[in-house]
Amino acid sequence: MKRLVLACGISTLALTASAAGAQQIGPAATVPPQSKQQTADTPTDTTVAESNSAAQAATGDIIVTATRNETLASKTPIALTAITGDALLSAGITNPTTLGEQVPNLSIDRGNGLQITIRGVTSTDGTEKGDPSAAFMIDGIYIARPQTQEVSFFDVARVEVLRGPQGTLFGRNTTAGLINVITNHPVDRFEASLDAAYGNYDSRLLTGMINVPVTGELAVRAAFNYDRRDSFIQAGPRVRSDLDPFRNNVSGRLSAAWNSGPAKLLVVADYSHVGGQTINGVPAANFYRNFNTNGVAPIYAPVAGKDAQRTLNVPVTTPLGRDNDIYGVLADFTYDFGPVQLNYLGSYRKFERREDLTLIPASGATVYPARDDAAYRQNSQELRLSGTFGPLAVQIGGYYFHETGFQNYYIFGLLNPTVGAPGYTFGFPQRYVRSESLAGFGQATLSLTDRLRLTGGARYSHDNKKRLGATVICRTVACGAAGDSISANDAERNFSKVTWRAGLDYDLNTRSLLYAVVSTGYKAGGFNDGCEIGTGPGCTVTANALYYNPETITSYEAGLKTRLVGNALRVNLSAFHYDFKGIQLSQLSTICGGPCQVTTNAGKAKVDGVELETVANPGPHTRFDASASWLNARYTDFFPTPTVSFAGRKLDRSPEWTVTAGITQTIPLAGGGDIQAAARTRLSDSYYLAALGTLNQFRQPSFTKTDLTLTYNAPANRWYVQGFVRNVENSLVVSTAGSGTYASVQLQDPRTYGVRTGFRF
Repeated sequence: MKRLVLACGISTLALTASAAGAQQIGPAATVPPQSKQQTADTPTDTTVAESNSAAQAATGDIIVTATRNETLASKTPIALTAITGDALLSAGITNPTTLGEQVPNLSIDRGNGLQITIRGVTSTDGTEKGDPSAAFMIDGIYIARPQTQEVSFFDVARVEVLRGPQGTLFGRNTTAGLINVITNHPVDRFEASLDAAYGNYDSRLLTGMINVPVTGELAVRAAFNYDRRDSFIQAGPRVRSDLDPFRNNVSGRLSAAWNSGPAKLLVVADYSHVGGQTINGVPAANFYRNFNTNGVAPIYAPVAGKDAQRTLNVPVTTPLGRDNDIYGVLADFTYDFGPVQLNYLGSYRKFERREDLTLIPASGATVYPARDDAAYRQNSQELRLSGTFGPLAVQIGGYYFHETGFQNYYIFGLLNPTVGAPGYTFGFPQRYVRSESLAGFGQATLSLTDRLRLTGGARYSHDNKKRLGATVICRTVACGAAGDSISANDAERNFSKVTWRAGLDYDLNTRSLLYAVVSTGYKAGGFNDGCEIGTGPGCTVTANALYYNPETITSYEAGLKTRLVGNALRVNLSAFHYDFKGIQLSQLSTICGGPCQVTTNAGKAKVDGVELETVANPGPHTRFDASASWLNARYTDFFPTPTVSFAGRKLDRSPEWTVTAGITQTIPLAGGGDIQAAARTRLSDSYYLAALGTLNQFRQPSFTKTDLTLTYNAPANRWYVQGFVRNVENSLVVSTAGSGTYASVQLQDPRTYGVRTGFRF
C-alpha cells in the first residue's frame, strides 16, 4: 500500500494515498451533477466515478462528499478543507484539537468536551442541555455530546471541514459549519498496517489495522488504537492528587461491507474507553491580573517561566479519575434503481460518563471536589433519494434524531450555611433529558449550460427539548433532611425553522471554478435551570429568564478554485459576510444559589472574512503550501447588562489575521526509498475570550507555532521512521478562560517531540 508522507502539505487539495487497484466495498455517494454531460451519451455512474478517480490521481486532488455526492474538492462549490488519513498521521494529528493548526479560521479547544469555533461562530454550552454550533460527525453520523468527540484519529480515510452554515443537507446545529471524519471502509484486497509513536510527556500511540476480503462481495476490516499521555499541567507542592496520565484511551472498530450489484451495505461497530485524569487547567492568576474587576479588561501578565505558567499550585487532594465508555453502531445501505438511488443511514450510540472533578479557585483558596455521573443514548435515522434527470440532479430526504439521558453532577462542601459549618452538597440531579429533531430536506442542481449550474435547497427542522431535574443544596446526596433545598429544573420547548441555500457555480475552464452562494443556518433554543412561574410548586423563574431562543445565521460567500501552470500551482480564494442573530452565549452565574451555567441570546453580530489557500510544486521533489485569512467578527448589538454595550467588540476566538506556510523536500535515495524533511509554521493574531460575568474580555496575544519532521521511507513504502517536533517555540496559548471565584484557564499543547514508525503489509 503506497504511503505518501505529507507532514506539511495539508490543504484543501491534499493527496490521497491508497493502493492502486484497491476498491472500496460498500455504499458510495452518488455522482455529482457537474460531472455529467447533457448529451445522449451521458456516461454511467461507474464511468463518472472512475473518471473522478483518474482526475484525482492525475492532479493530486481529493474526492470529497461535502455535497452528499462524490466530487473532486477542486470542483466542489463550498469552502472546505480535506485532509487524508496518511497526511494526518504524518503531521502527528492524532486527535481533533490539532486540526485547527491546519485549517483556516478553525479552532478546536478542550473545555467541557470539545469546543469547535469556525469563523468566530462557536458554542460554550457543553452541558447535558447544550448543543454545539458546529456539527461533529463520524461517517456522516452526528455526534451530539462534545465529551465524546475527542477520541483519537485512527484508520481514517480523510477529515472534511466545511466552513459556513450547512443548513440544507446536513442541517442540525451547523450555524458554524461541520467536521466529518470518514473512516476507512473495507476494500477488496488484503492489507494491514501497524503504526507506533513515543514522545515526551510519556506519550504512547499504537494503531493497527487488518482488512480481509471474505468473498468477492464481502470484506471485513478491524482497527484498534491505544493513546496515552501524561498531563501538560505540572503539580505544585500543594497538589496531592495524581495528574497523570491525562489521557489513557483504548478504541476499536469493526466494519463489514457487502456489495452485490445495485445493493451495497456497510455496517460499522466501534467502542472506546476514555480514561485518565480530569484536571486540564491552572488558575487564571498564572496568566492574568485584574481579571475580577467588573468592566475592566484583564491584564495579560504571565508568571515568569513556562514551567511556572503550567503549574497547578492549589490544595487538590481528592481523586480525579475519568472512566468513560462510548459505544456505537451504524448501517449505511445504498440501492441503485437506475435513475434513482436510495440511501439509508442509521445509527445508535451510547455514552456512559463517570468522572471525578474539582473546581480550580482563582487563588490558593479551598478546592472542592465534584462528581459527574451521566449516561446518554442517541438514535439517528436518515433516508435519502437522489437522481439525475437530464440537466437536473435532485436529492430529497428525511432525518430523525432522538437523544435521551440523565446526569447527576455534585459539588461537595461548597456552600456553608453558617460560618464554620460543614459545607453542603450543591448539585444538579437531572433525571431525564431529551432532545429530538425531525427534518425534511431537498436540494437540486440545474445545469443551465455545460459550464453554469444553479443550486437551490431547503430544510424544515422541528426540535423538541425537555428536562426533568433539580438543583439541590443538601447535607447529603440523598437530600430530604430539614434545611435541605430542592428546586425543580423542569422545562420543555419546541422550535421550528426553515433553512435554505441558493448558489451558482461556473467553470471558467477545465481548471477553474467560480462560485457564489447564499445559505442559512439554525440552532435550536433551550432553557436554563429552574421552572416557569405557574407551572408547578416552587416555580419562580420568569419565561424571559428561563428560556432562550434559537440562533440563526445568513451567509453570503463567493469563491474561486483554480489550478495554474499545469498542476504546479493550486489556489483557493473565498470571501464571505455573515449576518448572525440571536447568538447563544453561556456564562457561569450564581443565580441558582451556586455556580451554574446560564445561556442568553446576545443580539446581533456581523462577520466578514477572506481566506486564501495555495499549494505549489516548483519541482518534482518540492512541495510548498500556504494560507492566509483575514477575519472581522464583531458584535453589532449586544447589551450584557442594560447599561453596558459590547457593540464593536470581537467574537471569541476570532483573530484578525492567521497565516500558515509549509514546505516538504523529498530526497530520493539510490536503490529506492527517500528522505523527506518538512517544516510548517503558523502565525496567529491576538484574539479575545469573553468573561460576561465580569463584563470583560481576556486577550490572548499573537503567537507562532512551528512543526518539524524528518522521515525515512523504505523502498516501496513498506515501512517508515520519523522524528518530529511540534510547537518548537513552546508557545503556551490560552484556549479558554473564566473569571470569578473559580477563574481558571486552559492551554493549547506545549512543545511535544518524539519518534514514530509504521509498517504496511
